[in-house]
Amino acid sequence: MPTEVDQIKDRYTRRATAVGSGRYNLLNPAVYMSVQERERVLLRWIRDCGIAPVASRHLLEIGCGAGYNLLDFLRFGFHPDGLVGNELLPERAQAARRVLPSGIPILTGDALQLELPPESFDVVYQSAVFTSILDPDFRTALARRMWTWVKPGGGVLWYDFIYDNPRNRDVAGVPLRGIRQLFPDGNLRYWRLTLAPPLARALAGIHPALYTAANAFPFLRTHVMCWIRKADKG
Repeated sequence: MPTEVDQIKDRYTRRATAVGSGRYNLLNPAVYMSVQERERVLLRWIRDCGIAPVASRHLLEIGCGAGYNLLDFLRFGFHPDGLVGNELLPERAQAARRVLPSGIPILTGDALQLELPPESFDVVYQSAVFTSILDPDFRTALARRMWTWVKPGGGVLWYDFIYDNPRNRDVAGVPLRGIRQLFPDGNLRYWRLTLAPPLARALAGIHPALYTAANAFPFLRTHVMCWIRKADKG
């Protein structure tokens, strides 16, 4: 029987084949509007959650893909020596290696198999990883492992969608209650964001301003950015 890791790889392969590269191209108005919105929320997280000064922070990204999120953290002021990427798929890890500074390690393979010291990161970040994990035991095991790597006073930074996609059986939304169950010891703060992608594509294709107008209604937003903070020691 294929393992959950094998099935995750298959899901990403099917998604890449079905969607193609144009769906996530930054020249697509629906894409750049959602990316800019996410960047604003990340900057708010840095400002409001005691993350600054970021140059001294250590951050690990689980499922770093082609490295674009880590490039964003560099732009926000994180130092390359404080960043680490992990990516399951070798071809994506190679793409990340091509675009990122050589000082940022890219660790290839299953995150559950990473040998990293406990409490070694201020931030452990995941973006749209958990919704591609359908095995609840694997989700729980990965969340626990991520939590062990977080320093006291640090946290898990989470960006993912909260609803199931009836057109895609390879993903499953993780609602807020599910996030709380995965990190029962964390203090959770969250922001709702990202206009539902099918609606975003339809409206932004007419005019990008329509994305902003529709996104004013929180019930049309499908994702959350969560800061799951670990308590300080003592």
